[in-house]
Amino acid sequence: MSGINSVCVYCGASGGADRRYMQSAVETGRAAARRGLRLVFGGGHVGLMGAMADAALAAGGVVEGVIPQALMDRELSHEGVTRLHVVSSMHARKQKMFDLADAFLALPGGVGTLDETIEVITWKQLGMHDKPIVILDLDGYWEPLLTLIDTVIARGFAPAATARLFDVAATVEDAFNLFERAARPALHPDSARF
Repeated sequence: MSGINSVCVYCGASGGADRRYMQSAVETGRAAARRGLRLVFGGGHVGLMGAMADAALAAGGVVEGVIPQALMDRELSHEGVTRLHVVSSMHARKQKMFDLADAFLALPGGVGTLDETIEVITWKQLGMHDKPIVILDLDGYWEPLLTLIDTVIARGFAPAATARLFDVAATVEDAFNLFERAARPALHPDSARF
């Protein structure tokens, strides 16, 4: 994809209660590898994170993990990734993942995934970046968040444009298609005449 060489995926360190969550992680890893995108993730070997990294590596993909030393010390790191960045804190982890990524994808996950997703949307709202963000709303998983954002807008705490800071996809394939569209150069308005 022109302009997008890496995608940072936020997802759970747990497998979740529905096997479709794990399947979406596997599909994400394979899709990133198939499209030649470097996969950036939280560096863990457990849950959706581990399944996604394993799938990308098995498909010949390049995978970079970012993990704080404290989690390394608890032996939660994925030792098979292409490159593992060990950082000093959770704040440093989020910054490093941001720096390594050209785009962001939020899969189902817990409060850490929610934190990462909201932060990268906030940074975009503040004009700190213009990287594509896609939320994979698998079977309505993120519907409460999307409703909350609508409420924030409706109650006057954010402009309507806030809802356009990210895209929502129903499937992994849809998510990567959104990245592909975002990577295409915009047509000049006059080019449609020729």
